[in-house]
Amino acid sequence: MAKTLGLIGGTGPESTIEYYRLLIAKYRELADGNAPPLIINSVNIKPLLEWMTAGELRKVTDYLAAEVEKLYKAGANFAALTANTPHIVFDELQQRSAIPLISIVEATRDYVEKLGLKTVALFGTRFTMQASFYPEVFSRTGIKLVTPNDEEQNYIHEIYLGELLKDVFRPETRAKLLDILDAMRARDGIQATILGGTELPLLLRDEAHNGLPLLDTTRIHVDRLIAELVGTSNQ
Repeated sequence: MAKTLGLIGGTGPESTIEYYRLLIAKYRELADGNAPPLIINSVNIKPLLEWMTAGELRKVTDYLAAEVEKLYKAGANFAALTANTPHIVFDELQQRSAIPLISIVEATRDYVEKLGLKTVALFGTRFTMQASFYPEVFSRTGIKLVTPNDEEQNYIHEIYLGELLKDVFRPETRAKLLDILDAMRARDGIQATILGGTELPLLLRDEAHNGLPLLDTTRIHVDRLIAELVGTSNQ
């Protein structure tokens, strides 16, 4: 019997749509045009952001654990979060989940390691850029993560919550983000940039900028989920 994937979506809605679109397209390529067995639980991002801002991570865990339980009861064999930021409580969620969870952070680390990169930048919400969950996973393979400076982080966080999560994608915002990338390349010697927010690839759609790879965590995660669905995963 085929495995069924459960997704925690809605964090935000536009990236959830992108997950759905990519999962269907990639699965059809490998499964004779069939659609993947898939359940989406679209949650409310507003309280999650409020709790994270207040540092109330236990509430984040409790909320998401209950939503993952719904996926399990609906028949999902494994699950994933369609956003980077909620991975701040990934370990706690996995401990409480009745089904395996596939981490976007671990999938991205494996991808970066396969490329042979040693120094990469991390873009995302302030929660993602300042929390330990990305550095901890990447440090196990000796990959150095570099985050933007405080001013750059403030800008990225503000446009993420104020624009990207509201389905606003402006060319001037794109230009500013690329300027930050250029500055980090000169300042920090980064070899690539992890788009550690699944809305970022909806704005930065190119695979590279001035020769600097832009690593789309949505696509990387989807490839890992597809491998699990079709039985080619070795993890």
